[in-house]
This record gives sequence, structure tokens and C-alpha cells, in this order.
Amino acid sequence: MKILIAPDSFKGTLSALAAARAIEAGIQRALPDAITQCLPLADGGEGTLDVLLFATQGERKTAQVSDANGDLIEASYGLLTEAHETTAVLEAAQVVSLAQARIDVAERTTRGLGELLRLCLDQGVRRFLIGLGGSSTNDGGAGLLVALGVRLLDAAGNTIEPSPNGLMVLDRIDFAVLDARLAACDITVLTDVDHPLCGPAGATAVFGPQKGVQAAQAAAFDAAIAHLARLCDAWAGCAVSQQAGAGAAGGLGYALMLLGAKRRPGAEVVCEWMQLDARLRDADWLITGEGKSDAQTLHGKLPLVAANHAQAARVPAILLSGVIEAESRVLLEQKFLGCFSVVSEEVTLEEALCDPARRLTERGESVANWISRSYSSNESKAE
Repeated sequence: MKILIAPDSFKGTLSALAAARAIEAGIQRALPDAITQCLPLADGGEGTLDVLLFATQGERKTAQVSDANGDLIEASYGLLTEAHETTAVLEAAQVVSLAQARIDVAERTTRGLGELLRLCLDQGVRRFLIGLGGSSTNDGGAGLLVALGVRLLDAAGNTIEPSPNGLMVLDRIDFAVLDARLAACDITVLTDVDHPLCGPAGATAVFGPQKGVQAAQAAAFDAAIAHLARLCDAWAGCAVSQQAGAGAAGGLGYALMLLGAKRRPGAEVVCEWMQLDARLRDADWLITGEGKSDAQTLHGKLPLVAANHAQAARVPAILLSGVIEAESRVLLEQKFLGCFSVVSEEVTLEEALCDPARRLTERGESVANWISRSYSSNESKAE
């Protein structure tokens, strides 16, 4: 029996690789003869860099760049070489993460991600994968644009800060010295977010509150970013700000799409790089999971994407997550042959968080026992 273990990270507790290995340990206890393979996955957010470096033996590098607060930090990025071509993997969460934010969101900026992109350009890199999950910023991507040569000016011609507060006095934008090397770049942004930049379904309205945008700030922030977008869209010659995904990461999606980036679902891109389909061809079962599975899982999160690939390969898929929302279980059971959670009648959330790896191993063992009762050696693939 061959079991492919391919979870996302269990956010805040276990990386995707640590989660996969914990599940594997439980399976091996119950099914010592099973052949297991760990394949950590991600959806373009936090952990994507680690997963791709694990899969490709890419080179991890670090650079000093500005974080969202304007402080210098050591940010990690990756260089993947394939067929003599180098791709840089940048992760917004490595530079402007919510966990590191300490100043008001009105002053935070994405400048550091632009600095990191420019550093890669200096190294000769022209292909980029940029994961947008986990950002703390709401500047419409203005900071990234400034780091790449764009000038934001007030009515008197003075340079302004590329923060939400700074954008309040924006009068015009000068693209004259935008880094010319960007024209030769192939940039893919990884995000499942399909929101536009502004308006009731935009970055500020939908994602602002989780970054610290107060209700009293939201209208002014949205108006300032909308003004930025009018000027930038005029330069681009089309309404990039209204395109799906422009609202990702507080507008980072917009700034990168303005520079010619393509948007793709992060989970699908990671599955391609990890060669999930090829690995499924040799598997009898797929086990995937995440920290919490709920209605959002059914809207393109990693476990659903992995299950869809498994279904196409006629491999039964099992969901093993830290928590499964009760209201979503029925719908999840339509996509997965079995749905299991660490938190249960026997294990409280507090107990699970105290020792997540051990608890996940124990649940992995019970899942393996369930598989052994359900598995027939004559039916290695799902009917």
C-alpha cells in the first residue's frame, strides 16, 4: 500500500513538512509495511518558499530589506534552477508579515518586497514566483512601486511616503525612472484572492480589518488607494485595478499586475512544481490537510486542490486537519472519502496546541487503522 502525505502547513503550529512527517509517523505505527511519501504543499502564502526549496533543492538566500515598519530585516528568498533558467521565489510574508507588524497600518509599506525584487534583478533573475499571503500592508502596492523607481508626488512636487497616510496627499505619479529591466521579466503572483483593488469587495473593505484597519479609517484608505489606481491605470492604459486579484495582499497584487505579472492560484502552481500528478500515479491513497478546514477550504484552498488532483488520478483522498468546522463537514465529505480532525471528543483544542506533532501522529495512526479496514488490495484506485 502506497500512501502520499501532502498537507499544507498547520498555521501557527507545524510547517507542511513537519505536519507530513507527524502524520507519517502515525501511519507507520499502524501500517509498518505501507510505503509512505511526504510531499509538503502550500497555497502561495506563508510556507510556500520552504515547500518549493524542499522539492527542488533550490538555494535559500537572505537579504537585508525593509519590513512593513521600515526597519531592516534579514528576509529569505529562494533561487530555483530548472533547465538552466533561474526563478526567484519571493514570499510577502517573509518581508511584510502580519506577525512582525508593530506600527499602525496607516504607516506600513510594501517597500521591502520591491527592494527584494530589485536585488534579484541585480543578480540577473528575470523569472519570479511571488506568494502574496500573510501580508500586513494596505498601501495598494505603492511601496513596491517606489522601490522599483516610481515617484509619488504631492501638489508641490515633493516626494511622499508610499503608505496609506502618505497617499492621502498624492497628486501625481512619475514612472519615468521605473526599472526598465521589469519589461523583460516573467512574474507570476500566487494568490487565490480574486477581489478587485477598491470598493466594497476590495482590499481595504474585505481584508483591511484583519490587518488592523479601523472602521473609521476604511473609507479614507479606500479613497486614497482608488486615487492611486486612477493615476496608475491611466499610465497602464487599462483598468488593472478592477481585475480579479488586484486586491490581494492589500494591493500588492495590483502593483505587480500593473508591472505585467500574471495571477495564478497558488495551490495549483505549487502542485505543478511539486509534480503532484506524477506522484499520484503511483499512490493508493492521498492524505492532505491544514490547520483548520471550513467553508473557505471549498473555495480553492490547498486541500481541495489536492483532492481534485487525486480525483482525476482515481486516488481516494482523506482530509486530516487540526480542526474541521462542524457546519462544513457535510460539504467536505462530498470531496473527501474520509474527514478527520485532531480536535475531537477525546482531544481539546488546548491539548492539541500544547503538543501538535504528537497529537497529529496519534490521529494519523487512527486514520491508518481506518484505511486498513477500508482498503482492498484488489482496488488500489478509487472507482
